Parts: sequence; C-alpha cells; structure tokens
Amino acid sequence: MAKRRITPSLYTLILSLSVVSLAIAVRVTPLLQTLEKPSFQRPTFNRIFDTSKYGILQLNNGLAQTPQMGWNSWNFFACNINETVIKETADALISTGLAELGYVYINIDDCWSSPTRNSKGQLVPEPKTFPSGINALAEYVHGKGLKLGIYSDAGVFTCQVRPGSLYHESADAKLFASWDVDYLKYDNCYNLGIPPKERYPPMREALNASGRTIFYSLCEWGVDDPALWAGKVGNSWRTTDDINDTWASMTTIADLNDKWAAYAGPGGWNDPDMLEVGNGGMTYKEYRAHFSIWALMKAPLLIGCDVRNMTAETFEILSNEEVIAVNQDPLGVQGRKVDVSGTDGCYQVWAGPLSGDRLTVALWNRCSKAETITATWEVLGLESGISVSVRDLWQHEEVAVDAVSSFGARVDAHDCRMYIFTPRTASLRYVA
Repeated sequence: MAKRRITPSLYTLILSLSVVSLAIAVRVTPLLQTLEKPSFQRPTFNRIFDTSKYGILQLNNGLAQTPQMGWNSWNFFACNINETVIKETADALISTGLAELGYVYINIDDCWSSPTRNSKGQLVPEPKTFPSGINALAEYVHGKGLKLGIYSDAGVFTCQVRPGSLYHESADAKLFASWDVDYLKYDNCYNLGIPPKERYPPMREALNASGRTIFYSLCEWGVDDPALWAGKVGNSWRTTDDINDTWASMTTIADLNDKWAAYAGPGGWNDPDMLEVGNGGMTYKEYRAHFSIWALMKAPLLIGCDVRNMTAETFEILSNEEVIAVNQDPLGVQGRKVDVSGTDGCYQVWAGPLSGDRLTVALWNRCSKAETITATWEVLGLESGISVSVRDLWQHEEVAVDAVSSFGARVDAHDCRMYIFTPRTASLRYVA
C-alpha cells in the first residue's frame, strides 16, 4: 500500500485516539523458532553471486521455501473489493490453470474490514461487502485447493483508515487463525513514528503463538533496510515503495531490489511489490521484461490484474512455466544485474545460478532502440572455454550456439530475452 499523507488535524486525532495504546509496553521477545543451518548444498560462486548471507537469516517456520505465488486485490481493485470478487478470482485461477502452475494465495488487501472494531475490540469484516465473513470465504477458497490471505497494518490504522493491529497483535493474530487465514500482509501506515524494527516483531510472536502457520509478509516499504533484519521476522519483506503500472516505476524498483540480492533465500525473500502485468500501463514487451526480471530476482509472483478478464497476452506471460521454474528453483539464489553498457547503462545483463549447475541469463534492453546485448563468460563468472547449451525461455526452444566465451542476442527496445545455460559435457565451473 502507498504511504498516505496525514493532515495535521488528522494526525492530532490519531494521537489522541492512541494515548491509551501508547501506554502499553511493547516487548520484542526472541524468535520462537530455532534458526537452523540450511539443508541445501551451497555452491561456490564468484563475487558476482554474493551468497555470504544466503540461508542464514531466514525465519524457519517451514514456509516460503520458494517465493510465494498468488494474487492480490490491490493493484486492480483497490478498495472496490467484495467476497464475490474474491470467489470469482479463486474460480478463475482454477479454470485458467494458473493455480496448477503455483498461484495458490488469494490475498485480500485493504478495505475488507469495518471502520471500527466491535464492542469486544475485534476486527469485523465490512458487512456490505463481506457479509458471509472471512471464515466462510476461507472455507470456499480452501475448497478450491487454494489459500486465503488477509491484510492488516503495523499502525493504529490501515492505509485506508481502517483499524490497524498496532498494540492488538495477539488478539488479531488469534482472530486470523480462527478464520483459517493462511497469509498476512502487514503494512506500515499511521505508525506513530515507531521504528519498523519495533513494530513488526510483535506480530511475528503473535502469529507464532496463534496455533496456525501463517505466511508473514512485511510491507514497510524498504524504509529501514529490512533485508538486514527482517529475515528473523517474516517470510518476505518489501524492499521498495509501491510499484505503479509504468515502465519507469518498474525499472526503478528492480534496481532498488537488486541491492539486497545476497539476503534472500529459502524461508525469506526480498519483495519489490506485486506484478502489474495485465493492468494496461505497459506494453506486452515491457510486461514480459517485468515478469522475467521478477522471476530471476526470486521475487514473489503475486498477480495484480483481474484474472477473470485477462487478455491472451497477459495469460501467456503469467503462465510461462519455464520462467516460473526459474523463480521457483529450489536453490533459491536471487539473480542480479551483472553488467551494463550503452547510454545510461540501459543495455543490461542479469543472471543467477540455478540448481543442477545451470545458470539463468536475462538480456534486458532498457534503451529506446533495438540492440545486440552480449553476456561474456567473464561477467557471468564462468571459466573461459566452458561450452553450454542455451534455451530460450520465451521462444521455448534451444538456441544454436557454439560459444565458449560469450553469448549475445538482438533485443528489442524495452524487451527482455531470457535463457538457461546448461553445461554440455561437465558441470559449469564458476571462477572463485
């Protein structure tokens, strides 16, 4: 959710309403689960793929062994949501086959709750839009083999001024668990100026004690370098402000998220925000680049369009099994930008290691004209002379190549070509 501006009068009201709450001490207790060493085999990479923090900090609650996949209501519907939309979206994920590809979370964003808590101090679903209640909706979604997510805020209000969960963590977590919720997106509005490091752990403790395993998605917009601390708190953490449906926003956010590549891994992921694919603000090629880079960065793949009415092109992008497989690769190393050239560095090479001694490579043209972009073995960290087979993940075909020192392809403006390199005769050898 976007940060909303607070007028002085409104802020005064918020503070006055929160006097009692502020008197409550917040004690951040130690992590309940024991952090264990990762069970995967850590490969040896060169400095390009910095894995120094990889697999060490992640919350070990058994979830997020690969980045989460699903759908979120905000990017397309904003506050115009109701239980019918949620049910129909669940139906659409099943009927289109997207659920079978891994899109299993149906996440309700802001505006699901009434403007005030009830007489018992509990959150209440908005009766006009969610008359059956969240528990009944969870039952419907679970009946489809999917999972239900809900939204709250680490502040006194949500971004749309519904009740937040600050100082109500335990009661709200128990309520979510009683509704059989599977996922919590926890936002950052109306936070009273309290640092995120203090506001987010109490909900972790509350979820841990709720009796239900719930995916914990931190949404503090990357304001306090969450990659440095959130791995002990949640299963994913936003590294940037909100995305919007433009090329400029998407590319800027990709660069910001790239900074934290070494801190992601099984159990906890950097989150550059939800997908805008299919919402109309970018071209087909730009959306293809968006999806490619999010997959390579091991970002959560949360669809943000109306899947009930998506175009064939949108479905083609979202359903690319080969690109999804890169995102869901069990090695779990976030790919990153490894080389730039051209005006303002707009011809780019992004890459990352995969299981099975493979490598994924994206040639991303952020310039305004087509150009041949080349990835050398040096920038990929490969020893000179290594022979690889190359598979094009958007053309779904093997590329005829006899290269032992570089690989290049012509890439249209604002487009992205994505490949997997596989050793021909022996394992890929990375330069130490």
